Amino acid sequence: MSIFLFQEDKEILLRRPKFYMPALLFLAAVLLDAAGCSAQTVPDFNGKQAFRYLVKQCDFGPRNPGSAGHKKAQAYFVKEFSKFTDRVRLQPFPFVNYKDNLRLTLHNVIASFGSQSDRILLAAHWDTRPWADQDPNPKNRNTPILGADDGASGVAVLLEIARNLKENPPPVGVDLILWDGEDSGREGHATEYLQGSRYFAQHKSPSYNPKFSILLDMVGDKELQLYEEGNSYRYAPDVVDLVWGIAGDLNFTQFIPEVKYTIVDDHLPLLEVGIPSIDVIDFDYPYWHTLQDTPDKCSSESLRVVGQVLLNVIYGKTAP
Repeated sequence: MSIFLFQEDKEILLRRPKFYMPALLFLAAVLLDAAGCSAQTVPDFNGKQAFRYLVKQCDFGPRNPGSAGHKKAQAYFVKEFSKFTDRVRLQPFPFVNYKDNLRLTLHNVIASFGSQSDRILLAAHWDTRPWADQDPNPKNRNTPILGADDGASGVAVLLEIARNLKENPPPVGVDLILWDGEDSGREGHATEYLQGSRYFAQHKSPSYNPKFSILLDMVGDKELQLYEEGNSYRYAPDVVDLVWGIAGDLNFTQFIPEVKYTIVDDHLPLLEVGIPSIDVIDFDYPYWHTLQDTPDKCSSESLRVVGQVLLNVIYGKTAP
């Protein structure tokens, strides 16, 4: 998903808390500690397997809330994560699609690895948009999208990361969360989006405080361009520098170290409750919210690049 900030949304964002210097210094120390853990080999990320995960999701059809594809995908995620960890749970929450006046119970899917108190959170949304409202053909604009990039790509990376975490126990605790109810908002109504991540943030245990969170959204584009996102750089610059710095050390030119867009996305609710959170997103995708968002527009290489950066974050190394 992801939307530009409209004026009303900018006013909401201005009320969000800043991370002041003591918190930034603490986070920097944590990241430096992680970077020093160089004894453990970083696994190689399998982009082809991640792409198979992407295609599998699209085989279910659109995964908009209330659809048959949505139900099948949720069961699939639980089944796949359960192959890699016995700590998989569903977090139910009340959901409203205001455009269609649809009320349902949706579920975030949470898979946890490691028992360490020091933890990081990696996330992506798994639902797809109920309407192709940006489609060039007006006749298509009430049809649900397939969401190969916008919905399946980030999840595909996390599923492949889960496999790696089972085979190579990480030096830090890792929580993988698939957000539901992210992409059913009406244009210009920012509070109708991000329903799963908002619920999680508002109901998280006071004792759950991951060191940082990285959100993946629209990371499968064949012509991948990942600029730094404005809210991420403003509120969690150390995490941005960590991720884009690792990408630079790996010579991944798809990560471009400059801010281009400011986005309303699932990292914002976590920022609101004090978790340093960033959004890794390619918002130059020409098929966003159209019926043309299909697997042929995505590539295994793009998924590999993003996944390898995250594995280097997890295992604490900035170079091969």
